[in-house]
Amino acid sequence: MFTDTHLEGFRRDGCAVVADFISPEQVSVLRQRIKELLSSFDPSNHPLTTFETGQSQDSHIGDQYFFDSADKTSFFLEEGAIDSSNGQLTVDSHRAINKIGHGLHLTEPLFAELTHSDKVKDIANRLEYQDPRVLQSMIICKQPGIGGAVPWHQDSTFLFTQPFSACGFWLALEDCTLENGCLEYIPGSHLTTPVTRRFVRKADNSGTEMVDIAPTTEPLSREAGIPLQVKAGSLVLINGQVLHRSSHNYSSKSRWIYTFHIVEGTAEYDKRNWLQMPASAELTKLL
Repeated sequence: MFTDTHLEGFRRDGCAVVADFISPEQVSVLRQRIKELLSSFDPSNHPLTTFETGQSQDSHIGDQYFFDSADKTSFFLEEGAIDSSNGQLTVDSHRAINKIGHGLHLTEPLFAELTHSDKVKDIANRLEYQDPRVLQSMIICKQPGIGGAVPWHQDSTFLFTQPFSACGFWLALEDCTLENGCLEYIPGSHLTTPVTRRFVRKADNSGTEMVDIAPTTEPLSREAGIPLQVKAGSLVLINGQVLHRSSHNYSSKSRWIYTFHIVEGTAEYDKRNWLQMPASAELTKLL
């Protein structure tokens, strides 16, 4: 399914869309499991940890629940789902969830099967990964009305390796439109925009912070993003260095997706990265 044309476009633009990567039947099965997970969320038994989208440079997520999520099914809330005055939910609990992660490829059989499918392995091989490792698998719900905007960013800022090697697999489980906050990206920015920061755990493990890793350069004009309006079942492949974002979802329709990343196992993935597997485990081999 990943053709030479897809590969050429991915290398040139930093993104490629593969339509009908999974069937409508697979989409339906995965959506049903998401509904079950959302229904299982009991706010009385979970920390009400919100997922900060990065709009505020001084506010970054980093509690222990977040740090411990690499091999678990954890629930993170939309920022708009919590009343800041009393810490209570402002919407029904199932609609409060921003994302479920970050270890679904380990804890959820349906998502593990998809992540380790032959189609995914074929793409990793065609991208010439020697030892692809899976990390940060998650469902992102982009809830109707309150689904937060995600500003321009590069995934390698958050999934840092030396050399850079992150690649995102982003699977639409609903139609993604401008109205409900589809992805937008800047073609070719992976070739022109250096990664100048990385997202790390603080030295005392009290949270996270952004640190500079290279001199900052004059920012690229970021108003010319190309929207990726895709149908359910489509795969968007995202180079870890390409600039991309998504807008706030003010519509009445959610935007459910499943996404995971791979990095090169032969690259250095150090202990400063926010996402760490338990001491007894390693990042999951794809092949």
